[in-house]
Amino acid sequence: MDPATLSKFAAPAVVSLVAFLSYSPQHLFGKIEPGPLHQKEALVFNALVACIWVSYLRACTTDPGRVPADWKPDEDKAVGTDPTSPAGKNLARQRYCRKCTAFKPPRAHHCRVCKRCIPKMDHHCPWTVNCVSHFTFPHFVRFLFYAVSAMSYLQYFLYLRADVIWQNRRLPSYLGPTLPQLVHLFVLIVVNSLTLFLVSITFLRTVWGLGGNVTTIESWEIERHEQLLRRARVLGGYLDGPDGIRVRLVRQEFPYDIGIWNNIVQGMGTANIFAWFWPFSATPATSGVAFETNGFEDPGTSWPPPDPDRMPRIDRSAELKSAFVHAQAGLSREEEVAAFRQRQHGDFARRPEHYGVERRKPFHERFADGSHVPIKNDYTNHHDSSGEEGWQDSGGNRLKDYGVDESVEFYDEDNLPIAELLRRKADGRYGTH
Repeated sequence: MDPATLSKFAAPAVVSLVAFLSYSPQHLFGKIEPGPLHQKEALVFNALVACIWVSYLRACTTDPGRVPADWKPDEDKAVGTDPTSPAGKNLARQRYCRKCTAFKPPRAHHCRVCKRCIPKMDHHCPWTVNCVSHFTFPHFVRFLFYAVSAMSYLQYFLYLRADVIWQNRRLPSYLGPTLPQLVHLFVLIVVNSLTLFLVSITFLRTVWGLGGNVTTIESWEIERHEQLLRRARVLGGYLDGPDGIRVRLVRQEFPYDIGIWNNIVQGMGTANIFAWFWPFSATPATSGVAFETNGFEDPGTSWPPPDPDRMPRIDRSAELKSAFVHAQAGLSREEEVAAFRQRQHGDFARRPEHYGVERRKPFHERFADGSHVPIKNDYTNHHDSSGEEGWQDSGGNRLKDYGVDESVEFYDEDNLPIAELLRRKADGRYGTH
């Protein structure tokens, strides 16, 4: 289903489910044994329900943030390692969003639903109709926590009433609950059990990510990196990149895991433990464009790690410089044309078609017809052009399943200095799609 269509029904469905599991049981409990909730039980349960409403409202309505219009990376720090260079040549690795016509900070991704780059994007949640990001993550965690707590408490109440009915199963039917009441209780048990199971999995997964300071998207990237390393290990440590280059794969540690306590403080936006659970806690005030790293990698090493399908085409600056030198040397027009054709022939020889291999096409052209069936959990070479776009993690998810705009994400590294990117932006060479 289209995300826009799903969003029209998601929030009303969640509201209806919360209302059904919160208030209809209390009405039913007043008519069957062992009777309605005690005052203390009702107070605790309804307090949890109130926390659900507040946390859900804030998770839905809080702005997930945007990259500041004047933000740009520090060119002195934006240094990475060129995996194709045996000498480990340092290069500036910048991430630039062509749809936002702006630089992308670390951990930011372009959401295909929100139509902009989201700071520290975890995923786009269809049930909150909002991105789970640096700014909305604490509200999302509290919503899951109170939902699991309230449904666990409700499960206990449902178990007590189901147990009484089972113990009295041999009594005449007129002494027990009516058929509509039995059906209501049965539906409550099924719906609450199933919802509790699914939400608990999501909550545990979210808490695990909070403890490791790993977003859902970054978990995908980590698994992708591990898969590439295993593939490269079999092939001598190298994989094929664009234009026939050989890309050396080296294990890269995840940079944002700074210790469990610091991870939680960063994710929840405060070191105040009580504020972690308070539904009205303030939204994180930090910008969401700069994050502390653990220092396991060299300064300036960027995440995600190099990937053959994200590598830019071969830099032709040396050839252009050579051509410029020849032009300045006083070549005649005929000689310039001959030199150009020689370079053109060399470029043609390097094209994949020259070797009988399918050329690497842009993402939107490669998957426009929807007929491509990706190879699961494996790196695909040029003979099968699925590449990173078609790769799935162990859960069968692609990045688009988390709301990422794949057509932007896979080709966001230009391998150009900041000044050149700024010049291109000023010249209008990068426009919105």
